[in-house]
Amino acid sequence: MNQNFVRTAMLPPELPPVSQRGVVKWMRENLFSSILNGVLTVLAVLVIYLIVSSVAPWLWHSVWNAGSEAECRAIVEAKFGPGATGACWAVIHERWNQFMFGLYPNDLYWRPTLAAVLLLVALAPVLFLSLPRQLLWVTILFPAIAFYLLWGGTVWAPVAAMLGFVVMGFAYRLLLPLVGVTVAGSLGFVASCLWWLFLSGYVSDALASVLPLALRPVDSDTFGGFLLAIVIGVTAISFSLPLGILLALGRQSNMPIVKTLCVGFIEFIRGVPLITLLFSATLLLGYFLPPETNFSTILKVIILVTFFAAAYLAEVIRGGLAALPRGQYEAADALGLDYWRAQRLIIMPQALKISIPGIVSTFIGLFKDTTLVTFVGLFDPLRGVTTFVRADPDWKAIYWEPYIFVGAIFFVICFGMSRYSMYLERKLKTDNH
Repeated sequence: MNQNFVRTAMLPPELPPVSQRGVVKWMRENLFSSILNGVLTVLAVLVIYLIVSSVAPWLWHSVWNAGSEAECRAIVEAKFGPGATGACWAVIHERWNQFMFGLYPNDLYWRPTLAAVLLLVALAPVLFLSLPRQLLWVTILFPAIAFYLLWGGTVWAPVAAMLGFVVMGFAYRLLLPLVGVTVAGSLGFVASCLWWLFLSGYVSDALASVLPLALRPVDSDTFGGFLLAIVIGVTAISFSLPLGILLALGRQSNMPIVKTLCVGFIEFIRGVPLITLLFSATLLLGYFLPPETNFSTILKVIILVTFFAAAYLAEVIRGGLAALPRGQYEAADALGLDYWRAQRLIIMPQALKISIPGIVSTFIGLFKDTTLVTFVGLFDPLRGVTTFVRADPDWKAIYWEPYIFVGAIFFVICFGMSRYSMYLERKLKTDNH
């Protein structure tokens, strides 16, 4: 006899087996997916345990307020028993000013602090396009303001320097209808160089005699610590990118002289260690400048570091240009765009988007390389300030704490640049894959 059955209620869903869900599943798939991975996982856990078990007590016994290394050790032994060890972060508290400002005059710390705040304001509209475009005026004027705040002297010196860009723009606009973009831009650059070399000093002195507005001058030799690293890093990054773009375009140019000069510059700079260029900056650069030109060591280093980064950026951007399909160039030609408009509107935006990871990697390497300036006598935060601090008899036994602190600051800045590049890549991603 056949009987039909129709279920009247649904059974509740059951959880997957323990081995197929949650932490157990993740560990099986990622840590113990094979015998070799299981052995490596056990060894990695053992290494991590040994490191944490050694470092954790040292960090747990940290001392933040003390007048010397001996006082730190006494505090640690009093709290945690004889023979105990602990990190003496009091050296950072006691020598904070040297790590941040080097030998910059104590009563003028407000000037680099204000410059740092203005730097954040100047970077904001460049990094985040949603902000009001009026903030770009701060970005444009920031180099002159920062120079005036950090180095002091008459206010008319940076004003006269900024007028050089006005001269460049005026000459470009005047000559553009007559000779075209390339010649007009070249002549505009020559006009600005002539202004800076021969006229800006006279204009600055004349204005200073009429209206003497000045801050107390500060010698470049007093710059040090992260103030020095940020000044060199930010300036070199800001100027190396446009210079790298021009070098990349020049390397692909059909004009033999331009291409030869760009290729020679790029290959020479990339074939020589940065430390060699830094020594050349301090010893040889003065021979190529007018006799009365007085360049400090910092300015010489900034010039050479900028050239060094620009040569590497040129190759990164050239890779982006080579990655573009030929159809993009043909589309620009079909629209009737000339060379510079095609580069500005079609080619270069796409090439820069492709090159973002390489560009940011070059910037990160450039910022870390600012520590090499210690070899030309500058007071960098890693070696210069740390050696200076440990030369004090009160802190001569301190070793790890200053290096960990400096490394942590460098990591925060470089990690921030890396995360911003990832954000920019996601924002500019236009494909659906």
